[in-house]
Amino acid sequence: MRLSYGTPTTAFLPPVIPNFLLPLSSALNHSSHRFAAPGRLSISAVGARKKKQNDIIDVEFSQVEQVGPADGDDNDDDGEEWEKAFRKGFGDEKDYDRDPELAEILGSCFEDPQNAQSRVEERIRKKRDKILHTKTGSDKPMKVVFNKFDFSNSYIWFEFYNSPLPNHVSLICNTVRSWHIVGRLGGCNSMNMQLSQAPLENKRPSYDAIEGANVTPTTFYNIGDVEIQGNLARIWVDIGTSEPLLLDTLINALVNINTDYVGIKQLVFGGKEFENWKENLTSDDSGYSVHRI
Repeated sequence: MRLSYGTPTTAFLPPVIPNFLLPLSSALNHSSHRFAAPGRLSISAVGARKKKQNDIIDVEFSQVEQVGPADGDDNDDDGEEWEKAFRKGFGDEKDYDRDPELAEILGSCFEDPQNAQSRVEERIRKKRDKILHTKTGSDKPMKVVFNKFDFSNSYIWFEFYNSPLPNHVSLICNTVRSWHIVGRLGGCNSMNMQLSQAPLENKRPSYDAIEGANVTPTTFYNIGDVEIQGNLARIWVDIGTSEPLLLDTLINALVNINTDYVGIKQLVFGGKEFENWKENLTSDDSGYSVHRI
């Protein structure tokens, strides 16, 4: 582009801010931009002035013209439909929380990272009530018991302090489902823990891909559905390989669920029977329910 004011001057246009970054640009004190549909932008420069101080060339742009969809497309509604779909997926611009303070912190993090970190920590302390949820679990630790547990054919029993609410049941089911997926993909393999066994002083850890590929794989063969009777629940598992790390992973998750969400009195690995569990209860009317994993 050439602006002629005596001597030809090449002006470099500022980059066009992508639509999905418009809310962030507003937070950083940019002027507001109208949501633009996909198409071509024609920018007309109507004025320019040259400042010799510090060799700064200042070009003013007073008109940004939206040309719309590509040539040959007569459907003017495409832009509006695209805009509606975009807003539906990511929310309207007015729904974004503009935070000038956070924008200032992010803008200064490269110049003074320690000061930025301390300011973020101070914000968290002030707004911890909005960030952290109130714990609704138990202040008593969850008891873990092993009763002739067989990795290839056993039940895992849950005893809650009270009958779990629907949201608690959903949380337990999602936890068990995630545990099974990670285990089935071989994610819990105590024979390949290169990073956790690396020296603590190693600031730049490395991973040996050949060693990882040659480790004997682990898996999680099968799992049943979650069955609930009153304040009791159970799941049948066939882990297949004797991998204690799989059990540690589940226990660690349930320990936090016990303290933060719903109290779990004890977790029992193994045993075909459990106190107060009735095998003949199979209907919802009797307090029995099944939740698919």
